[in-house]
Amino acid sequence: MEWFSSEWFVALFSIVIIDLVLAGDNAIVIGMAARNLDKSKQKLVIWLGTAGAIVIRVLATFVIVRLLKIPGLMLAGGLMLVYIAYKLLVDDDDGKGHGVKPAAGVWAAIRTIVIADAAMGLDNVLAIAGASHGDMALVLIGLAISVPIVVWGSMLIIRLINRFPVLLYVGSGVLAYTAGKMLVDDRLVHVFFERHAALKYVLIAAVVAAVLAAGKMTVDMRRRKAHGTRSESAGS
Repeated sequence: MEWFSSEWFVALFSIVIIDLVLAGDNAIVIGMAARNLDKSKQKLVIWLGTAGAIVIRVLATFVIVRLLKIPGLMLAGGLMLVYIAYKLLVDDDDGKGHGVKPAAGVWAAIRTIVIADAAMGLDNVLAIAGASHGDMALVLIGLAISVPIVVWGSMLIIRLINRFPVLLYVGSGVLAYTAGKMLVDDRLVHVFFERHAALKYVLIAAVVAAVLAAGKMTVDMRRRKAHGTRSESAGS
């Protein structure tokens, strides 16, 4: 990929958006692990814990970028990312399921943040690996842009997403677009889609549309069901 080309900027934009939208888990992990510490120590824990998580994530991304070059694995990764994009829209988890307990000391909190982030960060790593098209320099630039925002504004990001749900759809759309690109760029089908460029973009657009439509339908069904349950309770 040529640096500073339109494709390069689209990939960079995708990486930053993916980092920011998926920052909710990071914020929850950091908040839960550090909440019992003195305020004077919380900032140190946030920085060191985030730094450790970033190192693990970069190494994991490097490995997955290499693995995705194996024919067929990018197809599998794309399908997994389609599910992750859908799950981002329909998940209503409030952090209780993360299993992260408040740590008693600074190093215990840092260890908790790094381990929990590594365990929960597969979606982020897979999405970034797909969006970067194998360019690790692009991954590092994206992290350099988004990490300070995540560290300083992770809770703000969560509040903004809760207040403006459309931001969640933007993030899910970017993930779905990345998934679609992975599906058509796999070595097993790449030549076919290069010969049929129009079909390539139709498939990517169809993946994005299907994920957003399925996510909205699921959310609407849940809301109608919850509203019906409340109405029955009120009537009884």
